[in-house]
Amino acid sequence: MIRRVFAFLLVSWLLGFAIFMVALGHPREGGHTDAIVVPTGGPGRIDRGLTLMQRHAAKRMLISGVAREVRPIELAVEYHVSPGLFACCVDLGREAVDTRSNGDETARWVREHGYHSVRLVTSSWHMPRARMELTHALGPDVEVIGDPVPSSPSLTFLFGEYNKFLVRRAALWLGID
Repeated sequence: MIRRVFAFLLVSWLLGFAIFMVALGHPREGGHTDAIVVPTGGPGRIDRGLTLMQRHAAKRMLISGVAREVRPIELAVEYHVSPGLFACCVDLGREAVDTRSNGDETARWVREHGYHSVRLVTSSWHMPRARMELTHALGPDVEVIGDPVPSSPSLTFLFGEYNKFLVRRAALWLGID
């Protein structure tokens, strides 16, 4: 009996991991949202968000989890965009330190601006957990659209991310916030 339960759990975990891998997705083309949010932490995220802003895909963008010492002009220079884009349309969130607090920081910012739709730009491997956290923090009144940035993490890294996703999903399901 114990072997069957263990086998069932193992097969379920492996099937879930396969679904997790297939669902990582590709960058979203086209479309417009009220806002774009980019959690820091992976290559290509900020580039993608700024490109979308230059295409007028949203009114405003939040870069969540920025170090306190980073200034907007430094990012404008590093990413080769006009400082005017940062002055008018890009906010730097400095409170978040992890995926969960990215969701909380973004939710405060979204409520402050009265937005109803958000494009989440993050690494493909990070999208499932980041989207889950953001959707949880925002509630049902704000649409979250994923726009994953392609990445090439190792299989070991993906197993770790999948396990973090499962643990957090179980915590939310159990009402542990």
